[in-house]
Amino acid sequence: MQARLAEIIQRFGQETARVLVVGDLTLDEFLTGAVERISREAPVVILRHEQTCQIPGGAANALANLASLGVQTVALGVLGADLQGQQLRQLLEDRGILTTHLVTDDTRPTVTKTRIAAHARQSVTQQVVRVDRKSDLPLALSVEAELVAQIRHWVPQVELVICSDYSEGVLTPAVIAACLAHPQVIVDSHQDLSRFHGAQLFTPNVPEAELAIGFAIQDAQSLEQAGAALLTQTGAEQILITRGEAGMSLFLKTGAHFVVPAFNRTQVFDVTGAGDTVVAGLVAARLSGARPEEAMVLGNLAASIVVRTFGTCTTNPKELLHYLEQVTWTPDWTN
Repeated sequence: MQARLAEIIQRFGQETARVLVVGDLTLDEFLTGAVERISREAPVVILRHEQTCQIPGGAANALANLASLGVQTVALGVLGADLQGQQLRQLLEDRGILTTHLVTDDTRPTVTKTRIAAHARQSVTQQVVRVDRKSDLPLALSVEAELVAQIRHWVPQVELVICSDYSEGVLTPAVIAACLAHPQVIVDSHQDLSRFHGAQLFTPNVPEAELAIGFAIQDAQSLEQAGAALLTQTGAEQILITRGEAGMSLFLKTGAHFVVPAFNRTQVFDVTGAGDTVVAGLVAARLSGARPEEAMVLGNLAASIVVRTFGTCTTNPKELLHYLEQVTWTPDWTN
């Protein structure tokens, strides 16, 4: 298995096929400071600012992860006509992501999530509060129409489409319908999976899967039932349920079921954006000739790397090869 996976990773970046990512683009800000004292104005701590960094978040994190793994990507979403939108566009362009078809809406802000993190002497850094800037209003019909037109333009030109849904309003019924015109659509959505009925692959985590099927996943039997129910409910060919420290389970329409354990249970520092990394890893693997179960393993491996770092981050083929050498698991698949 190791030799086969290493061969797949070594092919990352050699494919010329493009991937279209449609979804809720977010600018993630991380403001870090040291606790200095308690304010005399109110019972709150005062932080001495140390650094602020900005990185792609939401669907933009999926784009960044794909680009880091060598996949040629096209970004499609909505940015505000603001400084945050300019910054996010530049962050994507710096990673070689095509941004020329992004839609700008001057009536809504670029979705921005500012995480303020603090530490004291001899302590780890942790989040204190998050400040979100966004609009809860529906997309204007003109903006939606432009998105649909751009999707229809790109669908014939890309190998597959990823719908990255963070519930910020970009994936409207019309936008989803335009995406589903492509035969290979991967859905990473936080809610209401049935909206994407007919997509090829869904990647819910356990809470998202339980919300969709209406019962708890508590043991092997209920997990099997959940996989079967989701395949029926979504009309998908594949359902990948990510299960945190329990690993991942892949259910195929053919009846096959594959399970992979978590490769990293002890060095989990921050799970922010790990789902995007899973999708990026399995897409890069698919484009490099991996079978569904092999793509799941590499998505799992990629996620096990990024959770070791605070904040939204990416991995690359070199890191994947390095950590693959440390994996001692041998699959016990009879399918």
